[in-house]
Amino acid sequence: MWLVFYAVLTNLLYAKSALDKDLQQKVKEDVDSFFDPNVDYSLFSGRATDRDETASVLKVYSENKNTRFFKSGDQVLFQVHRSGTPWCQGFVRKVDGDYFILFIKDIFSCWKEKFFRRGTRLNFKAEVLAKRVKEASSFRLLLMKKKRDYFKQLNEINHFIWNYDQKKIQVAAEYDKKILNIQRQKSFALDELLEKKKDQVNIQRELMFRLSNLDEDLKFYRVRNSETTFDRWQKDHDLGLPVGNVPQENKKL
Repeated sequence: MWLVFYAVLTNLLYAKSALDKDLQQKVKEDVDSFFDPNVDYSLFSGRATDRDETASVLKVYSENKNTRFFKSGDQVLFQVHRSGTPWCQGFVRKVDGDYFILFIKDIFSCWKEKFFRRGTRLNFKAEVLAKRVKEASSFRLLLMKKKRDYFKQLNEINHFIWNYDQKKIQVAAEYDKKILNIQRQKSFALDELLEKKKDQVNIQRELMFRLSNLDEDLKFYRVRNSETTFDRWQKDHDLGLPVGNVPQENKKL
């Protein structure tokens, strides 16, 4: 019973720990991205700083740093601050730091004058900017993950470099140990080979002695043919000369 209760309690604590870890990771990602889902990033303000002669091209300064996410051709709606006038329609031509350049399609549809004066405060609305900010936030999370991976790799490399001398000693000691074992094996193998040589020399001497005895035995036990066709005396030539007695008598000189 206690074992079952302990197992259930352990599983609950493990699940809670995993949930807390996921929550901490989510909070960390939200803090890293600096993205607030409660903020409408499509709305921002700016001021007109310059224009061309036709008043169809307007240069705008904005303290909103998210304007750097604009791209050429993005649609932007804007109106004069607290004027209550309709929204004007413009298209982004270029982004230059804190400035961006707008092309105004028809200024008379939203403003009674022919141009906006320098310094005029404008309220902007760009749904595409809110989309770009959200995409940038997600992309920043990926960059943060990549940065953590790079830091991890760099930490491992630094750890290896800092511990290089110690690691070198350890590797050298391991190979010295292997070399010592190999030298012992070599010495043992050479001693074993020398002992084998001694045994072979003794065996060689014994075999040579036995071969010599065998040669003598083979020579002794060789069977020879005793029958001859002609007697050796029959081959002598008879010259008809007298043959003296044997032994001969002594002659006096």
